[in-house]
Amino acid sequence: MPGKSAKRARPIRVGVIGVGRGQSFMNQAAQAGMELVAICDVWRERLDEVGKRYGIATYVDYDRFLEHDMDAVVLANYFHEHAPYAIKALEAGKHVMSETAACSTLAEGVALCRAVEKTGKIYMFAENYPFTAFSLEMARLYKAGEIGRVLYAEGEYNHPMSFVDSQNISPGIRHWRNNLPATYYCTHALAPLMSITDTMPASVNGFAVPLPEDSERKRLWKQLDVAGAIMVRMDNGALFKLLQTGLPGHSIFYRLHGEWGLMETGRGPGYWGPGSVRIVHEEWELKRGQVPEKAYYPQFPAWAREAAKAGHGGGDCFTNHYFAEAIRTNEQPYLNVYRGVAMSVVGILAWKSALDNGSAFAVPDLCDEAARRACEDDHWRPMDLDDPQAPPISSRGKPREAIPERLAEARGLWKKLGYKGAE
Repeated sequence: MPGKSAKRARPIRVGVIGVGRGQSFMNQAAQAGMELVAICDVWRERLDEVGKRYGIATYVDYDRFLEHDMDAVVLANYFHEHAPYAIKALEAGKHVMSETAACSTLAEGVALCRAVEKTGKIYMFAENYPFTAFSLEMARLYKAGEIGRVLYAEGEYNHPMSFVDSQNISPGIRHWRNNLPATYYCTHALAPLMSITDTMPASVNGFAVPLPEDSERKRLWKQLDVAGAIMVRMDNGALFKLLQTGLPGHSIFYRLHGEWGLMETGRGPGYWGPGSVRIVHEEWELKRGQVPEKAYYPQFPAWAREAAKAGHGGGDCFTNHYFAEAIRTNEQPYLNVYRGVAMSVVGILAWKSALDNGSAFAVPDLCDEAARRACEDDHWRPMDLDDPQAPPISSRGKPREAIPERLAEARGLWKKLGYKGAE
């Protein structure tokens, strides 16, 4: 990972699509030398409220938003809409930082890579989980050779939520969170492992964990996969296991087994667990200065102590920092378009695999134009809710069927939010 940013000049003028992210971005923008100048959202009531609070321009129309005088755009719109919005922004001469996922189809991934290359603009994938204090420390240890080359690793982003909490952030039947296959939100599990080891995915096998249809657990759809599991073969031969979605027992956890040792995060209460790092070496393989086992609580680097006040375990501070640094130096960041697309494609191909009894699917190298041509017309996407031929969002392969009492409860929650959009 790069270190301190280049010398700052005037603030980088940034627009954000998404009122929620706009507010959190505002809290960290000045520290990175950026200034929020415009915000875009289709939720007019919340948009007007935030615009007045911060004294910034507001837009409902994205094309008009892109005409605003600004240097860059941060995309925090719906999960499956980022690539077309990113391409429009790049073609309008704006740098782009995109939240996860980078793309929702392989064809979008191809088009996005080409757009970044054609425009020469900076693109950063705003995956913030590699930037917790423990993830940064494990990256430092791995680079120093503490455990040798990775052989096997595990990443977990198991984040269950109550029905009320989940619907309060998912207004509308068509909201992406209510229609996302269980493997798609995989980047929080995968990104830290990729960043620590500097590896890329080569192939995936995906699996779904269905909830029994007669379960009394509250959910909107009868056909619900409560979690997704993915096995990823990396380009160095290592095997990574990912777990994501909402099994009981919140767990954000990372483990890496190398040739000469193990390092993992601590388990325990709290969103991130205790935030500790544990290192283990076998006694007969100890090198000078090593001990069989130790655990401690790493801190952020001295230059980034303010990250402790930022959201997502400090990650929001770092994503802003590296995005601004990339713009000023005109050098693509580590979390560039190729890594962002690769992480996102893992979730897509894992769902194809889950619907095909766990068959292996190769991850195309989208740095290579020949590989791009092979999948530039691959528009396979379960979230096309108006297309009766679209792949299912449930591993049972059935159309969505709402539970009437849960749908009524959800509609009541959406109404309290002031949501007036289409269901």
